[in-house]
Amino acid sequence: MEETNKVVVFQVGQEEYAIQIQFVISIEKVDGITPIPHLPNYVNGITKVRGELIPVVDFGKILYNQSIGANELTKMLVLQTDALSIGVIVADAKEIIDIPADKLKQVGLIGYQKTTYFSGIANLDSRVVTMIDPSILVNSLDGIREIQEFMKSQKETI
Repeated sequence: MEETNKVVVFQVGQEEYAIQIQFVISIEKVDGITPIPHLPNYVNGITKVRGELIPVVDFGKILYNQSIGANELTKMLVLQTDALSIGVIVADAKEIIDIPADKLKQVGLIGYQKTTYFSGIANLDSRVVTMIDPSILVNSLDGIREIQEFMKSQKETI
């Protein structure tokens, strides 16, 4: 049997990205986000998902320094990493697909400090999908330590 990677494909800007399915807890509508002052500009606030408070980040701000405008297609991917659970706002969560291992290529820019979370490029028939490693993404974000501490303190007060 050919080795495949089951991924959730989503859109930010005009580009398609994917995260392996084992990191995705759920795909939610974007609502009920409580803004928290003094957090980095890519953090929209916190929300409660299945009884757990999680930080919500805007993937448009992380990638393109532009906020994703909320509409009926906008979704929040709830991701579980070793560091913390996090909500990631994307323009659209499109589909779940299997990407054959032979279609994945390493990224030439993987050594670039600001994009270390790009783990590869899937070269599919009519499209190119950039693979993202959410554990590396979370650990590469400025201010993530403070956010982890804040989320920990919130858990303790609930």
